Amino acid sequence: MEFIQSVKRKTNIDLSLYKEAQMKRRLTALYEKKGCHGFKEYFNLIKNDREQMEEFLDRMTINVSEFFRNQKRWEVLEESVLPRLMKGTKLRVWSAACSTGEEPYTIAMILLKHLKPEQFTIIATDLDKNALQRARTAVYPERSLQEIPESLKKKYFVKDGTRYTLDRRIVECVTFKQQNLLADPFDSHVDLIICRNVLIYFTEEAKTSLYRKFNEALSPGGFLFVGSTEQIFTPSQYGFQSEETFFYRKSNVTG
Repeated sequence: MEFIQSVKRKTNIDLSLYKEAQMKRRLTALYEKKGCHGFKEYFNLIKNDREQMEEFLDRMTINVSEFFRNQKRWEVLEESVLPRLMKGTKLRVWSAACSTGEEPYTIAMILLKHLKPEQFTIIATDLDKNALQRARTAVYPERSLQEIPESLKKKYFVKDGTRYTLDRRIVECVTFKQQNLLADPFDSHVDLIICRNVLIYFTEEAKTSLYRKFNEALSPGGFLFVGSTEQIFTPSQYGFQSEETFFYRKSNVTG
């Protein structure tokens, strides 16, 4: 498809790695909204217009997130997974495809119950610059806080009308960076990778590549935490072993 090739040349984003039906549905709605009559006309619109290009990138990324989404999984992380990772050295956490920041800020709140800020680092990455800017601003609507424990809500948020501002103590625990998950290199020696509710939008080929790259990025014994619709059915082929539901540990380690 010519549009896919043109976008890749312009942005280095490979739309062929996204599930085709979902991608086409999203893009068709967008170009019709702009009054275009096809993908070629739409690309001519966005290629030299920064605002239109940013809106296109925003539509291609999934910015639906909330604090402590699927709260029981975060309890498993805190009670069963983190004790196996907190072994005296500085803990390195990566929140991949972090959207507007709820996920990395959730892990920051959990870690501060057990560690001092200097005992861990959290890197959070996303393709969408607008989402990252909202994450750094750290002001959220009430719907983002539906699953957060009341004690943490009172401790770390200030309500202003219908919005909630996150305490700077939490914000300062997270470093945000732009990253194309499907094209850019990954860091290494990471203890915990959190990548939830984004892999479902990619093709099987793209997911296979990402699982292997995640495994390479992890330290020995490190964990990958995925979303509740993203269970890996044969984790061993990617170098993982299933430890808890939706948690996968890098294989060939003991303890």
